[in-house]
Amino acid sequence: MSGGRSQVTRRQLLQAGGALSCGAVSFGLGPSLSGIARAADLPASSAIRSCIFVFYYGGPSHLDTYDMKPTGPSAIRGEFQPIQTTIPGLQICEHLPHMARQMQHCALIRSMRHTNRLHDSASIETHTGRQAAQGDREEFAPIPQFFPCHGATLHHQSQGATRVVQHAALPYQFHNVIDVPCQGGGFLGSTFDPFRISLDPEKQSYAVQELIPQSELPVERMKRRSDLLTRVQPEAGLQQNPAALDRFYSRALELLGATDLQAVLDLSRESEATRQRYGIYPNGQKMLPNGTAGGPNDGYGARLRGQNLLLARRLVEAGVPFVNVYDYRQQGQNWDTHANNFSLHKNDLLPPADQALAALIADLDERGLLDSTLVVATGEFGRTPVINANAGRDHWPDCYTVLLAGGGVVGGAIHGASDASGAFPARDPVSPADLAATLYWRFGIDPRTHIHDRTGRPWHLADGEPLRHLFRDS
Repeated sequence: MSGGRSQVTRRQLLQAGGALSCGAVSFGLGPSLSGIARAADLPASSAIRSCIFVFYYGGPSHLDTYDMKPTGPSAIRGEFQPIQTTIPGLQICEHLPHMARQMQHCALIRSMRHTNRLHDSASIETHTGRQAAQGDREEFAPIPQFFPCHGATLHHQSQGATRVVQHAALPYQFHNVIDVPCQGGGFLGSTFDPFRISLDPEKQSYAVQELIPQSELPVERMKRRSDLLTRVQPEAGLQQNPAALDRFYSRALELLGATDLQAVLDLSRESEATRQRYGIYPNGQKMLPNGTAGGPNDGYGARLRGQNLLLARRLVEAGVPFVNVYDYRQQGQNWDTHANNFSLHKNDLLPPADQALAALIADLDERGLLDSTLVVATGEFGRTPVINANAGRDHWPDCYTVLLAGGGVVGGAIHGASDASGAFPARDPVSPADLAATLYWRFGIDPRTHIHDRTGRPWHLADGEPLRHLFRDS
């Protein structure tokens, strides 16, 4: 420590280089995938360039959003009314008025299902396309992640691309008690962990803390130190793996000096009208009924939820192929509405989510980016059809809805259907493996391509089948 400020250490540089070894940040749009197995049934000209994966941790109620049952009994249909969308005959919740005006760009999967009834295991399958080896359980002690997440897998498949950050995640890791082990590279290694972007809710700004040089140790000085280290290490016997360490050092230094990266993270470069379009909610909004801080004033910046999606748009516009946006991060501050489901959805959860997602879709469309960017909006499961004694809905993985937008989707398309109560798929069930296969296929990658774990065992990228009929070019 010097003067009360921490310096960038050799360990931090190595960590930055290892975690961010996705190439120098030149953020230019260009080919992001090369030297990989192409999906034979998808023309290269139709492959998407980017995906924004919006994850609503806790599990939104499908029955109170995109799969309403207005003619069902009161114990199932709930308090909300449906409204008409831009697609004739397609209705969604009255508290999604912004999304109702964007459904011509969207498709709905109303028959998603899996077997995990707990948050952590359901989140693992959602982000990797496979159930955790530990089965259906919450994790209250750290365990290593095994299967890689979607973004890590795409990064691994595009190692020949060096022009962009391959996979970003914002604004934090999500967790129950500890970080849920589904957000990184898994058996592919930490090299394929995401480029993590943090949020300072007080300053309303984003940063990658490891890449902010200290004033007493500017980038040029670190480069001189690196040059000196390169000269003295061979003689001192300090370097066991010169090629790997040189690569990590050079990547870290390039990123530390990447002013264009800081520019992408700087939302002050956007007009006030654009920021308001995505949603900036004021302080002072109410707490959750259980007394924990929640909603748009939950203490970590949920009032800036719309800004997270604005930053995601800036990232894909700059050429980042895969962006995870984690909407809420922990118990007591998420979509897990075991009590007061309707008041929370109406007053705290749906308004900012509706405004932000609709703004993202419209903004991408206006900028000519929507056809090349697939937006996925999902929770880890849905909610129970029957309302419980606390006016809430409980966990329900047996049937729920995922929204897709852009990326060549057929506007207004609906895959599958739930039964009369929204409890089970009535036809055409879909698994997280099918969703993963669809993602890889849309990037032009064959989902049956093999990757190998640390024991050499081969795994397909995804064991599901792409939902080809939801897209115009299939």
